[in-house]
Amino acid sequence: MTFLEWLMSSYPNPSIHGQWGLLHILTLVACIIIIVAFTFLFRSKSLKTRKIVLWCLVAILILFEVARRIINFSKTTDFSFQNVLHILLPRPWCAISVFLIIFAMCLNKKFMYNFVSITGLLCAIAFFIYPGVGFNNQYILFENLYSIVTHCLILICSILMITLRFTKFEFKTMYKELVVLACVLIYALFEIYVLKIENDPMYFMPGNDIMEILGVSYPVYLILYVLVFALYFVSFYVISKISRKKKNEDDNFNKILDIIREG
Repeated sequence: MTFLEWLMSSYPNPSIHGQWGLLHILTLVACIIIIVAFTFLFRSKSLKTRKIVLWCLVAILILFEVARRIINFSKTTDFSFQNVLHILLPRPWCAISVFLIIFAMCLNKKFMYNFVSITGLLCAIAFFIYPGVGFNNQYILFENLYSIVTHCLILICSILMITLRFTKFEFKTMYKELVVLACVLIYALFEIYVLKIENDPMYFMPGNDIMEILGVSYPVYLILYVLVFALYFVSFYVISKISRKKKNEDDNFNKILDIIREG
């Protein structure tokens, strides 16, 4: 295998069932170690330092996204408008999450950090439960490495945005995240019906893999999809509210103890 064959992912690469193999498990463990270590090392640091940490991770994402598009343009002979958009635009939900993570860092608003941490984490969880790309070939060519690294960074960045205190989940401002969600849904529908560059970016169309695994009809699947996603989405705000309430109770209790000691 030459470097060019590796970079272009043109070397013969037989499919294997690498899900939950050694590489998959070690990759997930490495992500957990990085998340715990970075949280422990940087949680109490200044905002500037915490941003630098995230920007370093996002810079790797940008590098892989740019490199993949340059490589795909160098491989194609089809420069039609549709194919150019197919290469340039983020198509599946995971790729959309990558772009939103980059956008959130540039925008630097809590509602965007909130949204990308919720949806990015969901995409990363889905990937690591049963990855359909990355670990499913005999060799780790660039395309495999791209899939593995980007999904790892989605997982790491999504959780670090929470643990490094960039997020604040509040019911009174949840409408902002819902507006972003609506925009993502509109973009997904635009991909499907107008641009025709992706069949089912968010796995809500009939006949997708999840629906077939569950073995249910489309109306039942769509109801389950909405309910599960809604519960998942709201859980961040419920947990955050409970956590703040407990913290306030602990602070009040400590104040009472201080008054008693002083008295």
